[in-house]
Amino acid sequence: LPTKRANEVKNMKKILVVGAGCILMTGLLLSCTTQNLAEKKAQAEATRNLGEAYLRQGKYRIALMQLKKAEEMIPSDHILQDDLGLAYLYLKEPDQAIRHFKRALEIKSNYTPARNNLGNAYVEKKEWDKAIEQYKMVTSDLLYGTPQFPLSNLGVVYYELKEYELSAQYYLKALDINPEFVQALYGIAKTYMEIDRVPDAIVKLQTAVGISPDSAVLHFELARAYALDRQYTKALNAYHKVAEINPSSTLADRALI
Repeated sequence: LPTKRANEVKNMKKILVVGAGCILMTGLLLSCTTQNLAEKKAQAEATRNLGEAYLRQGKYRIALMQLKKAEEMIPSDHILQDDLGLAYLYLKEPDQAIRHFKRALEIKSNYTPARNNLGNAYVEKKEWDKAIEQYKMVTSDLLYGTPQFPLSNLGVVYYELKEYELSAQYYLKALDINPEFVQALYGIAKTYMEIDRVPDAIVKLQTAVGISPDSAVLHFELARAYALDRQYTKALNAYHKVAEINPSSTLADRALI
C-alpha cells in the first residue's frame, strides 16, 4: 500500500508539472499573438499616416498606394476607409469614393467627416438631392467641429440648382460661424451677382481678397463684379492682378481678353 500511494503521488506530480507547462505555453502563445497584433496595427497605422501625408501634399496616386497597403492590414478602420474615399475623390473617381465613404459609415455610423465627404462625392456626380441629404445630416450633428463646411456646401448645391435665395441663406449661416470662411465669402458673392446684389457681392469679395490676397480666382470674380457695377478701372486692375498672380493659367488668359 505504501508503494501504491507513493506511485499515485508521483503520477500526480507529473500531471501537475505537465499542466503547468501547458498553461505556460498557452500564456506565451497568447502573449506572442497579442504582441503580433499590436505590431501589425502599429505598422498599418504608420502606413495610413504616410498615405495621409501624401494626400495633404496632393500626391494622390502615391497616397492611394499606401492606403491600399494599410487596408490589407486593417480593413475595418473607419478613418482609413474615409482616407481611401478622399484619394479616389481627388482622383476624380467618385463611384469608388462613395463606396469607401459608405464603408466608413458602416464601420462607424456617427463618423461625420465621412458623411460630409460622401456629400462631396455626390456633388461631383451632380446628384444634388443625395448631396443635400448627407449635408443636412451633418449639420444636425451638434458635435461636429466645423459646421460651416456642410452649410457652405449646401450653399453650393442650391446655387447649382439655381435656388439662389436658399443658397445665400446657407452661405450666411456658414459665415455666422466663421466670418472669414473664404469658401463661403466666394460662394455668396457669386450668388449675390445672380440676384442683382452686385454691391453686396463686391463687399464679400473684397473681404475674401483681404484674407487670401494670392487667390487668382477671387481677384477674377472681384473683377467681374466691378465690371457688372461699371467700375471699369477697378475691374481692369483686378484682371491684371489675376495675370500677375498666375500668368500661365487659363484664368489669366480669360482676364486679359
